[in-house]
Amino acid sequence: MYKIMDKKEKLYTAFFSNAIRKDVLHIAWPVLAELLLGSLFGMIDMMMLGRISDPAVAAASVAAVGVANQPVFIGLSLIQALNVGGTAMVSRYIGAKQHEKVEDTVKHIILLNQFLLALPLSLLAILFTDQIMTFVGAQADTLAVGRAYFRIIMIGFIFQAFNFALSAALRGAGDTKLPMKVNLRVNFLNVIGNALLIYGLLGFPKLGVTGAAISTAFSHILASFILLTYIFNGKSIIRIRLKKSFRFRKDIIYNLIKIGVPASLEQMALRLGIFLFVKIVATLGTVTFAAHQICLSILGLSFQPGQAFGIAASSLVGRNLGAQNPEKAQEYARETRKIGSIISSFMAFIFFVFGPQLVGLYTENPKIIRDASVALKIIALVQPFQSSQFILAGGLRGAGDTVFPLFSTFLGVLGVRVILSYILVSILGYGLAGAWMAVLTDQFVRWVLVYFRFQSGKWKYITIR
Repeated sequence: MYKIMDKKEKLYTAFFSNAIRKDVLHIAWPVLAELLLGSLFGMIDMMMLGRISDPAVAAASVAAVGVANQPVFIGLSLIQALNVGGTAMVSRYIGAKQHEKVEDTVKHIILLNQFLLALPLSLLAILFTDQIMTFVGAQADTLAVGRAYFRIIMIGFIFQAFNFALSAALRGAGDTKLPMKVNLRVNFLNVIGNALLIYGLLGFPKLGVTGAAISTAFSHILASFILLTYIFNGKSIIRIRLKKSFRFRKDIIYNLIKIGVPASLEQMALRLGIFLFVKIVATLGTVTFAAHQICLSILGLSFQPGQAFGIAASSLVGRNLGAQNPEKAQEYARETRKIGSIISSFMAFIFFVFGPQLVGLYTENPKIIRDASVALKIIALVQPFQSSQFILAGGLRGAGDTVFPLFSTFLGVLGVRVILSYILVSILGYGLAGAWMAVLTDQFVRWVLVYFRFQSGKWKYITIR
C-alpha cells in the first residue's frame, strides 16, 4: 500500500517539477475549467429544451437555438478576432514590462469592439431577425419559436462582447483565474434561470426557449458588472483608470489592424464555412438537424482542451517573445501541445465508447440518438488533429502570426469541409455521418498546414511595435 502511494507521489512530483509545465498548467487549467463547465452548462440548457413536454416544440426549440447561434457566432468571431490582436499585444507588453501600453491597449479593444462591431451588429440583427434566420436555414416551425430568442440574445450580445474583450486582455496578461471565477458564477445562475423560465417553476412564467434567452442575456449583463467591479477596485493585473486621459494611438491601432485583420478574415472564412455547412445539414430536416445540434453541444466539450491550451500557448509565447526569449517561447508551445493532446485523446475515447449514453441525456427520440451516436464516433477521430492545430495556431497568434492560420482555415473549411460535405450529403446521400466525415478531413488538412508552419520557426521573427 505504501509502495503504491510512494510511486504515485513520485509520479506527481516528476510531472509537476518541470517549470515550463507548471507555467502552462497555471494558465491553462482555469481556462479549461471555465470552458468545460461553460460547455457543460450549455449542454444542460440544450437538455432542458430537448425535454420540453411537446416533442415537436422541443425539437423546434433545439433547432432554433442552433440556427440563431450561427449569426451570433459570426459576430463573436469578429469580436474575438480583434481580441486576438489585443491578447498578443498585452502579452508582449507584459513581457517587455510596458504597463502603460497594456492599459491603453485594453481601452482600445473595448471601444473598438463596442462601436465598430457589437452595437451595429446587434441593431442589424434585431431589425432583420426573420430575414437572417430564414437565410441561415430556419424552417417555419423553427422561426416561430426562435424569433424572440434571437432578438433577446442579440441584446445580451452587447455585454457578451464587452466581457470577451476584458477576458482576452486578462488572459494575455496571464490572469486566467478572474475570468474563470466570474463566468462560472454567472453560468451557474444562468442554468437556474433557464430552469425557472423554460418550465415556469416556482411561480415564474413558462416561456420555453424565450425564457432561455432572457436568462442568458441577464447572465452577460451580470458578468460585465462583476468584471468591472474587480478591475476598478484594483483587484486585477489589468488597470483601467477613468481619470487617465485617453486618445487613440496610431501604433496601437496599427498593431491591432496588423494582427487583427488576418484574424478577422480567418474568423469570417471559418464562420462562412460553418454557415454553409449548417445550411447543407439543415436540408436533412428538423429531427436530423436537432441531432446535429446535440453533436455540436457535445463537441463543445472536446473543443475546450484545445482552446484552453491554445490560449495558454498564445499568452506564454507572446510574453517570452516580448522578453526576447524565442527559444523558450517554442518550448512553452510544445509542452502546451503535449498536455492538451493527452486530455483530448481521453475525451475522444469517451465519445467513441459512450456516444449513445451521452446523446440519451438530451433526448429520448430514437432517430436522434441513432444519428448522433454515429456522428460522435467520427467526432472522436477528429480529436487528435483538432486539439493539436488549435494549440499550435494559438501559439502562432500569440506571436502575431495570424496570416498563416487564415490560410489554413480558408483552405480547410471553405476548400474542404463545405465542398466535401455537399458531395457526401447532397449528392451521395450519406446524411449526417457524411457531414461529419467532411469535418474530419478539414481538421486533418488544417493540422498538417499549421504543424509545418510552427516547425519552420518563422513566427519567432514577427515584430510588434
